[in-house]
Amino acid sequence: MSQPATHIVPARRYGITCVQDGSVLTITMDRPEVRNAMRPSTWAALAEVGATVGDDVRVVVLRGAGEAFSSGLDRRLLTGETVGEDAPLTTLFEMSFEQFDRTVETYQQGFLWLRDPRFISIAVVQGHAIGAGFQLALACDLRIATEDARFNMREPALGIVPDLTGTKHLVEAVGYARALEWTTSARFVEADEALVSGLVSRVVSRQDLDAAVDDLVQGMTAHPHGAVTATKSLLLGAIERTFDEQRVHERAAQFDRFQALAAATENA
Repeated sequence: MSQPATHIVPARRYGITCVQDGSVLTITMDRPEVRNAMRPSTWAALAEVGATVGDDVRVVVLRGAGEAFSSGLDRRLLTGETVGEDAPLTTLFEMSFEQFDRTVETYQQGFLWLRDPRFISIAVVQGHAIGAGFQLALACDLRIATEDARFNMREPALGIVPDLTGTKHLVEAVGYARALEWTTSARFVEADEALVSGLVSRVVSRQDLDAAVDDLVQGMTAHPHGAVTATKSLLLGAIERTFDEQRVHERAAQFDRFQALAAATENA
């Protein structure tokens, strides 16, 4: 494999480390002492990473260091406390709708890029994935979890709503009824229920987690990259398109693939 390129963003400043090994980019939230609690600077760092991802990346693996994937928003920011370089989120109380909208849209940028058709993103969830952490896992294409993983959409219990792209992804993953029940009750969803509901694709023990991730990554990188990215684009679009619209896009995508195969044959 190629030599890994580390620290796409300054790890000490943002609490995130990035390592690229060949075509696999691994992003690790690295504040285990606070169970990888997230701040606006975390989301800015993730957005910065997304803007730097090259065309050579085929899989993005998103992890949390230590015992938990992420305990969600650093709650101190909701109590008026400044944490590191992050101002308290109580400043949002004073904003006009336009200012508030622009600010939260900026936060969302840290989540949006994980569905980029150029690569497949995988959230590796151990322990807790709460609130913003749950939404970050949902932002990825796939989720693999340990047997002790617990998911919780905590926002309604705090008097707010999930606003980091999680509502649409949750409904798409588990359906409206489950999504409604999970969020409005703000209850914990255990790993076995997450598997049955389709939220996660695999549940493994902690000791088998790294091997399971490696196996999944190998499967995602074993086939022609163009065919994989085109298939992902088709599946993403299928959510919004009608059946007949989807058939049109399938034919167009297949035409492009046959053209690519023909060009490869000529150049062989």
